[in-house]
Amino acid sequence: MTVRVHGTCAPGFERVREEFERNFTERGELGAAVAVTVDGAFVVDLWAGDADRSGTRPWERDTLVNVYSTTKGMTALCAHLLVERGELDLDAPVARYWPQFARAGKADLPVRWLLSHRAGLIAPGEPLGPGAVYDWEKVTDALAATTPWWRPGTAQGYHAVTFGFLVGEVVRRITGVTLGAFLRSEVTGPLDADVFVGTPPGEHGRCADMAPPVTGTDDAPSRGAFARIPDPPVSGLGEAPTAPLTLAFGYLPLGDVNGAAYRSAEIPATNGHATARGLAAVYRELACGRLLGADTVERLRTTQSGADEPDLVLRAGTPLAETWSWGLGFMLNLYGQAGPNPRAFGHGGAGGSYAFADPENRVSYAYTMNRMGVGTSGEDLRSAHLVGALYKALGAGGGGE
Repeated sequence: MTVRVHGTCAPGFERVREEFERNFTERGELGAAVAVTVDGAFVVDLWAGDADRSGTRPWERDTLVNVYSTTKGMTALCAHLLVERGELDLDAPVARYWPQFARAGKADLPVRWLLSHRAGLIAPGEPLGPGAVYDWEKVTDALAATTPWWRPGTAQGYHAVTFGFLVGEVVRRITGVTLGAFLRSEVTGPLDADVFVGTPPGEHGRCADMAPPVTGTDDAPSRGAFARIPDPPVSGLGEAPTAPLTLAFGYLPLGDVNGAAYRSAEIPATNGHATARGLAAVYRELACGRLLGADTVERLRTTQSGADEPDLVLRAGTPLAETWSWGLGFMLNLYGQAGPNPRAFGHGGAGGSYAFADPENRVSYAYTMNRMGVGTSGEDLRSAHLVGALYKALGAGGGGE
């Protein structure tokens, strides 16, 4: 198999291009892009393959693609912008900004537990049914009325879909605009970065279609068809369950992720559409200290997890998640998925997309694709090979070690 790779690769970074090509020739890639900045300048900006399974649309420089939970990094960034401006206090009760949230024993639940997956709100109290995920008020009202699934603060469990509604509603209550609109006006618009939460219909024509894994036998990745949580919320805010919990998509079915309704909706935990270049441009600002102050960056990448603490949700289905380390809305580099600097931070998405900032080495990285792989934490081998090649080119700088 041969593949034509488009774009630019600066001298010294040829290994990244070689591994990108191998993703197509050896690792089942369909369509993808990778972008890297160093010291604020793009040194890698590559794309190749097809934007659909039929091979009728080539992947272009401006191809947008659903990046699933890589979106969470953008959502968290919006919250930290408000922290930086003094409009949001991470230790204040969520109910200060969202009064209805005080119901069901949540009056004192602090904002930081929303960002660190410690709120115990991995799903509404009852399944909301098909299409509900597109109804912002219905979902946020349901979450405000929900008794947490465990005592908030006592454990961490990945809020796969609800993270975006919870953090996004706080942002909306403070700013008066939706999370997607705030992101566009305050971050991605000024940077001319192709990243959307709520993709305008006029941009749908450049969206790639998601495709199942090479070994898959159906279209499962294009549907929100995950199992529901086995038990109802704990009466009286009990202690954390000891058994792993399943992802809560069954309570909020996503529908067809290649359809117009999904692309246009704002689901700020899981339906961002972006180019690799756009994501790398946003993380470039964090890597170079131009979007948030140093104190804010230190705060957002400080672990909120206990030593060797498991994630009650991720450990049910992610090989790397027997223990986990969450920052404030960002995945920390516990397993080296963002290179050798343990202080790098970012977020990955289901299927393999991944983006991060490495401030010590002034590096940003983003990888997007439409062939689903495994995991949500950056452990996908396609990205791992690209990151490995990048740091070999950089001399494997450890930064914060």
